[in-house]
Amino acid sequence: MWNVLFKFRKGCTVPYPERINEEYEINDNCIVANIGADKIENLLLDFIKIHNEPLFFILETPAMKNDETEIKSGVVEKFHKDVYYIDGCTQEETFAILNRVGELLINDGLSSFGFGCHVSHDEIMIGKYNVVTIYSQDIEKYNTLLEKHKIKRVDKIVTAWDTFTQNNPGKSEKVETDGKDIFDIPKMFEDWGIYLAEQRED
Repeated sequence: MWNVLFKFRKGCTVPYPERINEEYEINDNCIVANIGADKIENLLLDFIKIHNEPLFFILETPAMKNDETEIKSGVVEKFHKDVYYIDGCTQEETFAILNRVGELLINDGLSSFGFGCHVSHDEIMIGKYNVVTIYSQDIEKYNTLLEKHKIKRVDKIVTAWDTFTQNNPGKSEKVETDGKDIFDIPKMFEDWGIYLAEQRED
């Protein structure tokens, strides 16, 4: 039976949605979770609230076509992503970022984004296909946070990535909100000091 309760980001399509449940697993200092799109914003807000320290915003977008190297006409061997940061944010500033572009980021299918901490180095990332990753040196403390949002712990999570095959891949697309897309965000936060930190292989 199709799991109609799980809400994917609008820009994501998966071949077997019935295999995806809201759940998480812990490996060493990392949590990997499937989080419904309707819960992502509140989860981020709760993460921010428990970290009274300088924070940073991170945004990963696909590199522009003219930044990729074709091995032959129309064929790119390796794709890359642009990684942007806004450093030294207060809690109020991170709330403002979410208020301004949270809907766009949560709905978009191409980007990954999240928040991290300059002191504790804890970090939360919202990835493609609703895969959420939390990093911490004290990872067990996040059990309470996930339980609050009714996300169950399992020994082995099944993410959307585990269901893809060559014949049945996932599909991720750009989404617009109020005429803006993720590629507009760096310009929107130019006066906040957003910067392109690096270009990584995707």
